Amino acid sequence: MPVVAGVDLGATAINYTLVDQQEQFLIGDLCEHPALTGEGPGVCLRQIAEGLEIAAKRAGVFPPDIVAVGLDTPGPASAAGQLSAQGSTNFQHPQWAGFDIREGLARMLEKPVSYLNDGNAAALWGHYTIFGANSRETSVSIIIGTGLGAGIIFDGSVVKGKNGFGGELGHVLIPYPRIAGTSGMQPECNCGRTGDLESVCSLTAIEKTLLPYLLPRYPGHDLEKLDRHQAAKLVRDLADNGDPMCREIFRIQAHALGLFFDQVVNAFDPDALVVGGGALETSQKFQNWFLEQVRLAMPPQRPEQAGIPIYVMPNGDTAGARGAAIEALKAARQGGLI
Repeated sequence: MPVVAGVDLGATAINYTLVDQQEQFLIGDLCEHPALTGEGPGVCLRQIAEGLEIAAKRAGVFPPDIVAVGLDTPGPASAAGQLSAQGSTNFQHPQWAGFDIREGLARMLEKPVSYLNDGNAAALWGHYTIFGANSRETSVSIIIGTGLGAGIIFDGSVVKGKNGFGGELGHVLIPYPRIAGTSGMQPECNCGRTGDLESVCSLTAIEKTLLPYLLPRYPGHDLEKLDRHQAAKLVRDLADNGDPMCREIFRIQAHALGLFFDQVVNAFDPDALVVGGGALETSQKFQNWFLEQVRLAMPPQRPEQAGIPIYVMPNGDTAGARGAAIEALKAARQGGLI
């Protein structure tokens, strides 16, 4: 039975999935293996190959049944899978600089390998859950985590761009002073920009900007006693449980996203908007409230565009591997492998 694999390579762990010709995923939850990226490309590629055999056994298929592999990694990297000459943000070994990870894995596995960055892979999964694998629709996805990943699926295909940086929406500037309750706030992004989406809407933004800005308004708050890095990690669950200051943090983030989505609607006229990532691994009630806040912040739309749906991306932990698998499945079909 020919199948296709999805491999989501992170800094510390590799997540796998397998999908068959009927687009049925054969692994339902996390299937992880240590990445060992800190030991360099050679060791890491062997880890990927070893973990893929384990995943195949778990799915009840033989390794030769895997006819193609989809890989996603953090960037920056070219559309073809060559990491930046400065290396990947999350892969610290010097040999990663300029390394062609797609080609390297293809040689290791002796199988065709397709490549996406992790934001595009998650976006493709979000699109697939709404429209299926053979759609012609357009969607824009935002994945809120430590930073902010994103992806654009236009006419059913991932927008990669000339150099592989298409869909880097986290660094689009937004009119953040329009967000109520943020007078005097100066959100700085690690990329050097002031006021891009990631500088307001990410875990890093909570630590660097939103907590220092809001804590003085809530004297005696429990998070005041903690290191900012640790405190930032607690904000989501406190917000989910109704903490007023943490809710205010997420309101600001939702309103930043609403202002951004207004630009997206005018630029792409999409069929759907999708939000995912760790920020929304919360109760359904909180997710609904967050999406309502996003809507509230969006300026009035044309009547024809006012009803564009906003979805929460499902299966957040496995989104990258599943999106990579969908990309590989498309390539395998086009190549007559499946």
